[in-house]
Amino acid sequence: MKITRQKHTKKHLGFFRNNFGVWEPYQILLDGTFCQAALRGCIQLREQLPGYLMGETQLCTTRCVLKELETLGKDLYGAKLIAQKCQVRNCPHFKNAVSGSDCLLSMVEEGNPHHYFVATQDQNLSMKVKKKPGVPLMFIIQNTMVLDKPSSKTIAFVKAIESGQLVSVHEKESIKQLKEKQGLMKNPEQRKRKRRKKISGPNPLSCLKKNKKAQDTKSPTSEKKSKRKRVRIRNRSSSAVPSEKQNPKG
Repeated sequence: MKITRQKHTKKHLGFFRNNFGVWEPYQILLDGTFCQAALRGCIQLREQLPGYLMGETQLCTTRCVLKELETLGKDLYGAKLIAQKCQVRNCPHFKNAVSGSDCLLSMVEEGNPHHYFVATQDQNLSMKVKKKPGVPLMFIIQNTMVLDKPSSKTIAFVKAIESGQLVSVHEKESIKQLKEKQGLMKNPEQRKRKRRKKISGPNPLSCLKKNKKAQDTKSPTSEKKSKRKRVRIRNRSSSAVPSEKQNPKG
């Protein structure tokens, strides 16, 4: 049974790796029900999970899960201790905490970009996770951990990608990286910098105003020069008149 279980696990991991880009270290989101089941079955998650998934793993949880375990009291004290030893991932519920199932469901929205595994014993949460393509699901049966096979939604999503109807999130990210390497896609910061350079420079309207002022300043000087010329002409005419009167007397 152990050999066949490992074969199925290897097959499922290969499916998620090839179609959704799930790689090591595998990030497994735990809720309170999974921690309680592991405690009852005497399962050492840190030691047994890497061997079962045949790779490096990271046990994760959220603040909402920890708060939910605190409110449930002494019955789940052991599960709370297990969850407290996990890495805490930031969830969008900073001010108002929600239930653990709703929090984990929100962590795998929009195509599960962080490639989380969801580990839970909650059947309602499991059914909702199966409706989201690309999310590996784990649970415990008879004191053994099981990686569930890909759901029908996940398989339909992969077929749609193969037929060219859809593009996976992993493919979109790889396309963006290739465009950035080849210089086909520019960062928005570079676009903003270029726009700022275009705006910089003297305002043409201000230059026109300066020219008008310069012309206005030249106009009074030209009037003064013309007045001086007229004064000189009058002086010459006045000096010429007495000279003519003196000549006939002589």
